[in-house]
Amino acid sequence: MQVILPSEEYFGRFEAVFLFYGPMPTGVTVSETGRIFVCFPKWGDDVEFTVAEIVQGSLRPYPSIEANSANPSNISMSFISVQSVVADGRGTLWVLDTGAPNFSEPIKGGAKLVAVDLNTNTIRKVYTFTEDVVLPTTYLNDVRFDFRVGKAGYAYITDSSSRGPGAIIVVDLETGHAFRRLNGANSTSPDPYFLPKVEGRILMNRNKDGSTSPFRLASDGIAISPDGKQLYFCPLSSRHLYSISTEALRDRTIPDSNLQNFVKYWGEKGASDGMITGAKGTLYAGDYEHNSIRKILPNGSMETIAHDPRILWPDTFSIGPDQYLYFIVNQLHRQPRYHYGNDLRQKPYSLLRTKIDESPAPTMGKG
Repeated sequence: MQVILPSEEYFGRFEAVFLFYGPMPTGVTVSETGRIFVCFPKWGDDVEFTVAEIVQGSLRPYPSIEANSANPSNISMSFISVQSVVADGRGTLWVLDTGAPNFSEPIKGGAKLVAVDLNTNTIRKVYTFTEDVVLPTTYLNDVRFDFRVGKAGYAYITDSSSRGPGAIIVVDLETGHAFRRLNGANSTSPDPYFLPKVEGRILMNRNKDGSTSPFRLASDGIAISPDGKQLYFCPLSSRHLYSISTEALRDRTIPDSNLQNFVKYWGEKGASDGMITGAKGTLYAGDYEHNSIRKILPNGSMETIAHDPRILWPDTFSIGPDQYLYFIVNQLHRQPRYHYGNDLRQKPYSLLRTKIDESPAPTMGKG
């Protein structure tokens, strides 16, 4: 007699928006008009273009194939290896270029934040960084914006370094002046006691030569409150959630050594890669250890809204004008670097979405 034993319960409704049969994507963003952009960092796959728009069911290099062709003679105007793309809700696509293919030391002048005009599909402005901001160990990961402060707004970027200090990089978008905050602080650093377990197995660096090392990546996920006053962030190698006043981040009169006193600890939310906030102040975060997506309300209460075996490493999140939460699922943990050089990923990778009945958090005030 065959006995069917109880099994884990899966729940949550989502649908596939796009399937990827080429290189592995990391980032996604949906503009205020519903255009969808994705990016493909150069981590070893054959990447023909590192930024693309999904147009009529196919990928189109964005804003052009020329912009996606790294040009050593004009490195600031061409994309090298893009980790994140963010549409700001006001006509601009922001492209965060690590300048660090295969997690190398950033190419001099290659790490940058690029503003692309969505009306003309041309590069409008490029922000590069000094050597005291982008260190030899820096890996620019994700970015959030607030246009209510300063003359042109501010950007906040996570440095998710695997071998140097994590940090939040603050950028004055008027002057381009940038500076590191919470540099090497506990809140931006990997949790030394964190032992990630994905698909029931411990995740760690496993090299072709048989050597191993812990999975250690610094500040990664980042989200900003609807009023722009709080920045949420988390190291990739951690289950903890933190926030800090953006005013304190921008205030250079507060020494970095004292800035950690302004950090608020929210407790465990699961191990997250991507995070995003909605207009109601809800924080959405992935949990890559449990194939899940969570929402955290402003009062700190938490609920899992999707738990499914197909959510194999939820990476970047974006909220569209259609009130759907869009997210990339890319099997990041199955890459060769974690399996002695064996690539365990199975195509296709996917862009999924689930209805959340919440609009994107605004980046500017009304009127």
